[in-house]
Order: sequence, then structure tokens, then C-alpha cells
Amino acid sequence: MQTDPLSETLFALADPTRRAILARLAKGEATVNELASPFDMSLPAVSKHLKVLERAKLISRGRSAQWRPCRLEPEPLKGVDDWLTDYRKLWEDRLDRLDTYLATLQKDRAKEEGK
Repeated sequence: MQTDPLSETLFALADPTRRAILARLAKGEATVNELASPFDMSLPAVSKHLKVLERAKLISRGRSAQWRPCRLEPEPLKGVDDWLTDYRKLWEDRLDRLDTYLATLQKDRAKEEGK
């Protein structure tokens, strides 16, 4: 079953181990062994996480002599940011209206107390 890219990205980001791997890769390329070292899990388990990240196109693996460095591919994160931007705007607008409403209530209360 094929899913849309946003769902793939969100699925990949749902796991804290995968988010930690992405945070490490944000600092630069790393091998599977380097990525696995902070975790108390087997290399095959880390490889499964890497496959999920690859399927979501959040990482890519290069080839340099005998090692295959992983690197962050940030483009799918832009898709998440674009999707969230609409909701961020919605909530900012709602909070601005709430702020205006509260300011109006405070002014009305101040007027009533001043009478």
C-alpha cells in the first residue's frame, strides 16, 4: 500500500529513536555504527529505523570506499513545515482574537469599576 509523502514523513518522525538519528545527522554524515552507538539496541534494529527514514526520504546513504555514510535530506521536513504553517496561522489568528476579546473585557471591567 502506497501512502502520501507527508504521511510517510510524519510516520518516520513519530518515533523518538528516529528523531534522535535525524538530530545526529543534522550535525553531519555518519555511519550506521556511529548512529547506533548512543542506543541500547542491535545494529539490525537501527538498520530498520534507517530503512523507515530512507523510505520517507529523510535520509540518503552514499558510498565512500567501504563505508556508506548516511546524510540528512531535509526536503521532506519542508513539506511538514508547509502543512503546519496553515495550522500555525489558524491558531495565531484565534489567539489574536482571544487577546483582543480579553482586552475588551478588561476595558469594560475598568469602566464599570470606575463608575
